[in-house]
Formats: sequence, C-alpha cells, structure tokens
Amino acid sequence: MPYLQRASFQNNGITTTEGISHPLLEVLNLNNNKITEAKFDGEALKKLSVLELRGNQLTSTAGLGLPKLQRLYLGENLLTQLSDLEKCVSLKILHLRGDGETTNQLESLDGFSKNMVALQYLNLRGTKISALKPEIKKIKCLPMLRGLILKDTPVSKEEEYRIEVIMNIRNLERLDKDIFTDEERQEAQELYRQREEEGKLSENNPDGAMFLE
Repeated sequence: MPYLQRASFQNNGITTTEGISHPLLEVLNLNNNKITEAKFDGEALKKLSVLELRGNQLTSTAGLGLPKLQRLYLGENLLTQLSDLEKCVSLKILHLRGDGETTNQLESLDGFSKNMVALQYLNLRGTKISALKPEIKKIKCLPMLRGLILKDTPVSKEEEYRIEVIMNIRNLERLDKDIFTDEERQEAQELYRQREEEGKLSENNPDGAMFLE
C-alpha cells in the first residue's frame, strides 16, 4: 500500500512497531496495544505528523524522535523516562498523561530540549512530578510553549503553584486550561523582583537569602 496516508491498528494486541514503512503515511493510530518499545524509521515515515500510542506499555520515549511529527499522544503508558525528544523539532502537541497511580509515573522532566522549537502544548496530568522549582526549569527551554497541564500531580498542590510556573515560563498562556490573569502575572513579576533583590543582598550574606536561579 504505497499510497497509504492514514492507518488505524488500535486494539489489536500488537507488540512491535518494527516494519512500519509507508512513505506517504501522515496519521498512525496504535492505541491500546501491547507495545513495549518504539522503533520507528524516520526515513521510512517522512510524512508522519500524528502518532497515537495511548494505552500501551512503553517505559521510555526512545525511538520516537521523528523530525516531521507534530502531534504525539502517549497517555496511559508506563513511562518513567524521556529521551530522543530533541529530534522532535516539529512537534506541537505532546500528551504524557498518567492516571496518578500506575501509568506514566514520570518524576523528572529531564529530556526536553531547546531543539523543540515548535512545542506549544504539553500535558503532564497525573504524572509523579513532585519537585516544582527544579523540574519547571527543565522546560524553560521551550520557546513556543503556551499551554501546560500539571493537574493531579504532586506539584499542583504546592503553595503559589501557578505563580511559580508563570514566573519561570513567562510565555505560557494557560496552566491546567485556565488562562493566567493580569493579577497573577503582576504577582509573579513582583516575586521575581523580590528574589532578584534577595539574590543581590545575599552576595554579602551567603547564608541568608537564596539566589534566584
């Protein structure tokens, strides 16, 4: 089928992605199978822009670095590690949603790259991200990020959660689908200035105020 552009193989008990080679394929649905490892040939899938792999058994994003991919859906897998994402230079939407219990138990946001210049929407709902300040800095490198979902994660319960996020990712427009208000942006700016001043003061008092990183 050399002219195949859309294909759906969901709910088929598929265990491997090897052998998928359709040069004109644009949309591929492999939801709810038993795939444990992604092995895709970028040269054989030059036009693939939408890939759905929800409800499989992937533990890593290794092998998913497809440069033409624009939308990638990986919700309800077994992800614990992110890799090869630096190759996803065209990716606009990335879904990594977990259920808060057994699926997608990501604890770290290591793996994001400044090469991901097109990413606009990132869904991390129900993952295990628990350290807000150090982890949020790992996605500051995403210049086009406008929407972020962190609902039902440990960090979403932290004090000043929304303020901390917008202070670090200033181009963000929505967090958990709620638009940032002018008041929140102003509060974030004031907190930034406060920390910046404390950083200056701490040059003469290293055991006192903390630097703004």
